[in-house]
Amino acid sequence: MPQTKTDSVKEFDFTGKDFERVRAMIYKRAGIALADSKQEMVYSRLARRLRATGISSFVRYLDDLEAGRMGDEWEAFTNALTTNLTSFFREAHHFPLLAEHVKKLSGPITIWCSASSTGEEPYSIAMTVCEAFNTLTPPVTIIATDIDTNVLATAANGVYNLDRLDKMPADRARRFFLRGKGDREGQVRVRPELRQMITFKPLNLLADSWPVTGQFDVIFCRNVMIYFDKATQRKILSRFVPLMKPDALLFAGHSENFLYVSDSLKLRGKTVYELDQPRGTAPRASSHRT
Repeated sequence: MPQTKTDSVKEFDFTGKDFERVRAMIYKRAGIALADSKQEMVYSRLARRLRATGISSFVRYLDDLEAGRMGDEWEAFTNALTTNLTSFFREAHHFPLLAEHVKKLSGPITIWCSASSTGEEPYSIAMTVCEAFNTLTPPVTIIATDIDTNVLATAANGVYNLDRLDKMPADRARRFFLRGKGDREGQVRVRPELRQMITFKPLNLLADSWPVTGQFDVIFCRNVMIYFDKATQRKILSRFVPLMKPDALLFAGHSENFLYVSDSLKLRGKTVYELDQPRGTAPRASSHRT
């Protein structure tokens, strides 16, 4: 008989040893450092994967996963343990600084949003640069990546419930979103001009190689580093630095501090960083390929 929510016994046995094993696996795979307090969350999310795969125990599920007997399940495992909390213009103080920065630049501008989630952040970036240049076709290319392939699909689609725009000024919403009709009533879709500015790609920040090359004018890496330990943060930041043009900006989350992790960066503003390079350093090439 299936377990009910009121049952004190869980549907699947999930021991402390199982939890430690999951912690080690997701850390190795994605660099995510799960806290001791996350055991119930891990059980809840991975229990869905056991049901979906028809496996009756965590031990067998993890054994099969590590042995490579489950096809694309590693992707589903990682997606299940990835937290995606986002909103349009989250940490709003960053966007006026972004607008001010891009208006000073000449030539094609390249921006990397390294944790796209369901798309609200890269679309907020796109709206900001459109407003900065007063056109729906600014000289800007945005690369938006995320480890979670499910949220990337949502982001690329660009369709949201209307209430996601509740805190957005009405004139901005009218300019950048199309209202759904008929069976799409209560939904909005990002204008095609914004979607055409953005290329969405899967990317694991812990992977040996990243599907982005060249150098960027701006990198957004907000509310991602909090899931990594200091060693992993240091490794990722050391790989960001060569991808930044000499005057590039790196945007971090409100609870993240990179000053004690990298000596290549200095604080430009509230959770905004720039390269800490000696005066007179020769400019680097500004070519960009994707």
